[in-house]
Amino acid sequence: MLSIKVPRRFVQQPTSRRQKRFRVYAAVFVALFTFYYFLSKPIDNLAFSFDRHEAYMNDRANVDGFIAKGSYDWRKAPFHNTIESYIPLPTGKPQKLPPVQFRFLEETSSQKSLRERRRVAVRNEFKRSWDSYKIAAWTKDELKPVSNQGYDTFGGWGATLVDALDTLWIMGLKKEFYEAVEAIARIDFGKSDDANISVFETTIRYLGGLLSAYDLSHEKVLLDKAIQLGEMLYRAFDTSNNLPLDRLAIEPAKKPRGQVIFSDSSICFAGVGSLTMEFVRLAQITQNPKYYDAVARVTALFDRAQNTTRIPGLFPTWMNAYQEDLSYDRSFTLGAMADSSYEYFPKTFALLGGQEPVYEKLYRDAAAMIDKHMLFRPMLPDSEPGEDLLICGDVHANDLESIKLDPEMQHLTCFVGGFFALAGRLFKNEHHVDLGAKLTEGCIWAYKSMPTGIMPEIFDVVACDSRSSCPWNQTKYEEEVLRRASSKHDGDFEAAFKELGIPKGFSAIRDKRYLLRPEAIESVFVLYRITGHEEYQEHAWDMFTSIVKHTSTPFANGQLLDVTDQLEDQEPEDKMESFWLAETLKYFYLVFSPPDMISLDDWVLNTEAHPFRRPKWTRSN
Repeated sequence: MLSIKVPRRFVQQPTSRRQKRFRVYAAVFVALFTFYYFLSKPIDNLAFSFDRHEAYMNDRANVDGFIAKGSYDWRKAPFHNTIESYIPLPTGKPQKLPPVQFRFLEETSSQKSLRERRRVAVRNEFKRSWDSYKIAAWTKDELKPVSNQGYDTFGGWGATLVDALDTLWIMGLKKEFYEAVEAIARIDFGKSDDANISVFETTIRYLGGLLSAYDLSHEKVLLDKAIQLGEMLYRAFDTSNNLPLDRLAIEPAKKPRGQVIFSDSSICFAGVGSLTMEFVRLAQITQNPKYYDAVARVTALFDRAQNTTRIPGLFPTWMNAYQEDLSYDRSFTLGAMADSSYEYFPKTFALLGGQEPVYEKLYRDAAAMIDKHMLFRPMLPDSEPGEDLLICGDVHANDLESIKLDPEMQHLTCFVGGFFALAGRLFKNEHHVDLGAKLTEGCIWAYKSMPTGIMPEIFDVVACDSRSSCPWNQTKYEEEVLRRASSKHDGDFEAAFKELGIPKGFSAIRDKRYLLRPEAIESVFVLYRITGHEEYQEHAWDMFTSIVKHTSTPFANGQLLDVTDQLEDQEPEDKMESFWLAETLKYFYLVFSPPDMISLDDWVLNTEAHPFRRPKWTRSN
């Protein structure tokens, strides 16, 4: 029962007047209480409306008072391989780039009701994981979703806290956002329990998260932290040729040293090329050219070396940064160790407002060879349509005459659908938009084909010889399955098929896990925003419900060990990486949000789904 105490002054007034004023005060109080109650309670599946989403995205509060000094000021750290002249950050007026997003029509009330219910469901799932993280793992890198404990995996600076910060803002969880900002203000980037840190992971998760949250909220403390972290990461470029290290030793980086540090003789393509967007955005915000110079030198190397590789136009999985050599490795992939460097070519072009044409050149030359050598149509059973479905595999080559396709698909590679579609819009190439749609359909098919409705981490199929016609060939399929089986089974296809535990159409599943990855829903989101086709929302909902069903724990969501096992008693792994909150649930949320929320004409998202504000062309330009 709600009890209201009547002010003493009411007692001395006539009864009728007292009652009238009492009713007015009570009505006002109840109205205010009701308003506060529904704003502060967790939203349910039906009752919440996000009509004022742009308003809550722009609400802010000043938390500068929470800033806390770290144990070390990275701006004072030595930098031994001094650069005499910086490559300048483009300062001209942004170009008028082609529109990316579809011009959506006003939705009907029934469409809006369905979309909002789904968006609320995604938000509730995020809130459940976030609340568990806050209770059991606050300021730790990750939450263990089964044992409900926190532990550190990425420097011990609160990877989930920083990585999920912009998701909190976008979802309108402002109370939680400012609680997180207060905790982030006290992060000490001057020390870590890890002797050395991954430059790549720290850049995309931490630096990307801080810069994005600053772009959204304009909270100065986030920029202060981003600068400190950027200064630390900048020391990874303190090598003899100023190419970045794969891992940075924190304590030695603070001290003068007597010997030259050389860049890595073996480092993956993504480790060198996936720092571009974050350092470009830091340079844009701070107007400090050294951050841009650092990654511009990497881009210049890629430009020089693109036609020196074993498949000119493509970049190999591994390179020798010390010798600036990209010619020796024979493996090429858009999956692990390479994916985000390709992804950053068109995205950095957009982030720079089209002012640096080298990123368009890098994309066009690479995309042509990806299309030619890596994209293929999988052979599917007759009951499954395959005309509009493509897969991106790996290739191996000694030279152009010996290119061999490996029809293996990684979940990580599912970003390639959105990659082609986004670049196709930016560079006015409808063929690439079409490729993006077909590649996204390939990942949707992989989800739908599994008993759990979830795509595995790595699988194999039989590649068709042609994209235009590909009838099912049972003999060819059986031969491939027998080849993939660990034992020959004396030619017994059924025994080999049973051993592999695969749905028909797959020739092997090398890794049956689902690691809560975002790449498939990322491409579904991009294709929905670019084409406006509502079926992408339906695919997204099917993916979301399947993932939640099979990964939920009492506290959050864990990695699934076997996507081919749909038994209800399969317990998820006690692992939930920060990208579950930073990427996967953010993309699901944005698919069901009004299309002007994080519009792709205003924002460009880094490989960890952190949106950076794009420079805008205006008529005054």
